[in-house]
Amino acid sequence: MTAYFPAPGDAWEKIEPQSAGLDPSRLDEAVAFAIEAESPMNRNIQEALDEGHFSEPPPLGDIIGPTRDRGDPHGLVIKGGRIVAEWGDPSSVDMTFSAAKSYLSICAGLAHDEGLIPDFDAPIADLVDDGGFEPPHNSQITWRHLLQQTSEWEGELWSKPDMIDRNRVLGAKPGADVTKGTFRALQTPGTFWEYNDVRVNRLALALLRVWRRPLPEVIRERVMDPIGCSDTWEWHGYRNSWVEIDGEQMQSVSGGAHWGGGIFINSFDHARVGLLMLNRGRWGDRQILSEDYVNQALTPCPLQKDYGFMWWLNTGNTHAPSAPESSFFARGVGVNWVWCEPDNDMVAVVRWIDGDRTDGFCKRLMAAVT
Repeated sequence: MTAYFPAPGDAWEKIEPQSAGLDPSRLDEAVAFAIEAESPMNRNIQEALDEGHFSEPPPLGDIIGPTRDRGDPHGLVIKGGRIVAEWGDPSSVDMTFSAAKSYLSICAGLAHDEGLIPDFDAPIADLVDDGGFEPPHNSQITWRHLLQQTSEWEGELWSKPDMIDRNRVLGAKPGADVTKGTFRALQTPGTFWEYNDVRVNRLALALLRVWRRPLPEVIRERVMDPIGCSDTWEWHGYRNSWVEIDGEQMQSVSGGAHWGGGIFINSFDHARVGLLMLNRGRWGDRQILSEDYVNQALTPCPLQKDYGFMWWLNTGNTHAPSAPESSFFARGVGVNWVWCEPDNDMVAVVRWIDGDRTDGFCKRLMAAVT
């Protein structure tokens, strides 16, 4: 089957499952499972966050970015670039939480391709002088450290101290007996992996400093418009995340919706970005992202083998046991999932599925591959 990339707009070619090498009944089972396994997350996202979804007491847990209620589960499956299944309302523009981190990674990749960040292993302090990367500790931090979540950056940003996400245990439920937000002695940058949204937001600000343009403007011009995304997606920061650059006020965006904000996007646009990454940064006859960036983004972090440059990997089948090891993912709370599956040339976008049941969807979709 020849490579296919959808044109802008709604005329995205669809194909019957059999023609794409998928068993229709088993594909239907995967779709039915995605609908039945709905996320338990409160549909009123503001309430979910206010009620402590991330287990943070006020005032540190105060929501400082916009939120939007969610609807029913929705998504789609792409095979060979063509739609083979969709459910719910994939045009719904929803919050996507930490899937935004993968978009932040793309902004870093674009800066590297442009020469604005010549070396991911260089100290950020070489390019960013805003008080956030001072010696002796923070001056050691490189772009790779922040992209792989091994930076151990110390400080406060947008009223949130890095301590709020120290000792964070991914997957912990509200009220669980964990020590998130408690003191942990910092390690040398590059020697300890920790999922920390304050540090992710510090990367977003550093990228803004380098680009000297709002990141939504950069990614719209360089990626979203060239691959035909809609004009409905939004990328927000916080009410207090404005900085002055070259005499203009610009908002530094968030790499998730931990305290509100982040990327609000529909499933079709997510699928286009997934298709771009699946094709190693190429869209038709145009190389949008360099293969060098894609290769680095999908290389396992030595300290966390299922994590790259803010893309989740399936090294050792640890992230999704039923998915091929070559799979990689943009993933956020909710759960919002963009699953790229190179072995079978597939992309699946799954919105508002129970996080404990995502592998059940993988198992059923893989069973449909003939």
